[in-house]
Amino acid sequence: MSAAGIAGTVAQVGTVAGGAPGVIGAMRQVRARLEGRAGPGAAQPYRDLRKLLTKEQLVPEGTTVVFSWAPAVIAAAALVTASIVPLATLGSPMDQAGDLFAVVGLLLMGTVALILAGLDTGTAFGGMGASREATIAALVEPTILLAVFALSVPANSSNLSVMVADTTRHAGHVLSPAGALAFAALVVVVIAETGRLPVDNPSTHLELTMVHEAMVLEYSGPKLAVIEWGAAMRLTVLLGVIANLFVPWGIAAGRGGALDVFIGLVAIGAKITVAAVALATVEVFLAKIRLFRVPELLAGSFLLALLAVTASYFLVGQPG
Repeated sequence: MSAAGIAGTVAQVGTVAGGAPGVIGAMRQVRARLEGRAGPGAAQPYRDLRKLLTKEQLVPEGTTVVFSWAPAVIAAAALVTASIVPLATLGSPMDQAGDLFAVVGLLLMGTVALILAGLDTGTAFGGMGASREATIAALVEPTILLAVFALSVPANSSNLSVMVADTTRHAGHVLSPAGALAFAALVVVVIAETGRLPVDNPSTHLELTMVHEAMVLEYSGPKLAVIEWGAAMRLTVLLGVIANLFVPWGIAAGRGGALDVFIGLVAIGAKITVAAVALATVEVFLAKIRLFRVPELLAGSFLLALLAVTASYFLVGQPG
């Protein structure tokens, strides 16, 4: 455990925590421009969070500690995930904890906390959103495991840092049919995991189409700010992980110094920005699909991930 590694991890987490609202703002601004609107600016989410932090906190009658603590669990899960995944550096002292199964478990922890909070309110909308989110999560999490596992076969490890380091040495491991299938599956499940189009529309409050928004309708003030911040960090981390799994160049090596970590932060910031802009651009041309078609879409992504695992064993061979 080196001082440079600790500093790199702190810088990585701080960048995610501070830059996540900007990622959401940039996506909204890109969509606004492409739709012919001026848009509020990329800094609008920061102003929204500041306003929510000054609002009165209202707690529905009959709710329990689950409702009160769910926002903190969501934000904490996103922050811990940001500290163990390889975003800016491979020299994090928490690299050993950055196992594929640990990361998926942390993501699921935030999802379960939000589902329980939606149920805890006892409202029709909260229960409806929780039911839909549970259905989506049951299909998304196994797909993430399979898709990333396909990338772990050439590296012979389920540790994300090892996979990223392997890709920097052998780019052909991801520039392959197995890599292409895994990438397609991950894109679909990340869209579903973060509530983006065509699975969910983050900018609507229509009762019959809400998923994420239905579960947070009863939140207000600082707790709503924490939930929105946690959701932004979740999206930022997932975009960063996908970027480094397939385009890892620029990330600081295990023994990298301060300059290498700074270059890694700049590189991951650029990658996340490009990925966010691309996602926002595609969303302009998509419509939300019917809720009953979402399982079909996610089942298709699961099949792609399964094919990626099969192809990885055929192309690379059984790891020994």
